[in-house]
Amino acid sequence: MKIAFIGGGNMATAIIGGLLQQGYQAAEIGVVEVVEQARVGLAEQFNVQVFATPTEELLAAPLIVFAVKPQQLAEVAQSIAEKLSNQLVISIAAGIRSTDLSRWLGGYQNIVRVMPNTPALVQAGIAGLFAMPSVSAADRTLAEKLMRSVGEVVWVKNEEAIDAVTAVSGSGPAYVFYFIEALEKAAQDLGLDAQAARTLSLHTFSGAAKLALGSSESAAILRARVTSKGGTTERALLALEQSQVAKQFIDAVRQAAVRSRELGDEFGKSR
Repeated sequence: MKIAFIGGGNMATAIIGGLLQQGYQAAEIGVVEVVEQARVGLAEQFNVQVFATPTEELLAAPLIVFAVKPQQLAEVAQSIAEKLSNQLVISIAAGIRSTDLSRWLGGYQNIVRVMPNTPALVQAGIAGLFAMPSVSAADRTLAEKLMRSVGEVVWVKNEEAIDAVTAVSGSGPAYVFYFIEALEKAAQDLGLDAQAARTLSLHTFSGAAKLALGSSESAAILRARVTSKGGTTERALLALEQSQVAKQFIDAVRQAAVRSRELGDEFGKSR
């Protein structure tokens, strides 16, 4: 067994699916999941090995991924701390700092902290990664390969930056859905039916994102190219500027980062 998942929820499921698509064999993956129905589902969907509790064989895997709820991580980490030797530990538990996880693991430091996001469920995610100083180049590559199975990755040099990653991309899909909702509502208010409003809004967002991803130019330049002087787009953008939508949005993201730091403090004090 090469990869052990502690926790078999949505994000673990997404990563397992991505790994199998990348050529990993189901026999190389083991999952600890306390809920029996979820274990059965994982075994049926992926044919991976499933366990109700961590076993010696499972914990001998060179890569261990903590994918449990943040509130559960301290107890889970402490329960397996003595089983670790030189495995790479990856944590995708939101809000848990690597220093706190290291403490719960009895000082173990071969840890990479990852902040993924929900588009990983369709192999379109983006994850921020932070490695503790003692993590080797080979293990950093291993962590990156794991997360590239479900999307792109960005490394940060200090753990404080993970709070920014959480605010921008971790929470980011909710911001996008919020604006999609608003655009759909505007479309319906202008007389379009619900299906047309949904289709136009979804494809506008996905198409604009695809255009930006394929371009070397900034979003500001791309926006300017759509905005003719005296035209409809200019009128709409002027209304947004007058309402200070950009300023309010930037502040909202900043508040998400503040809350991420607060959660790190709260979880760190739990044990």
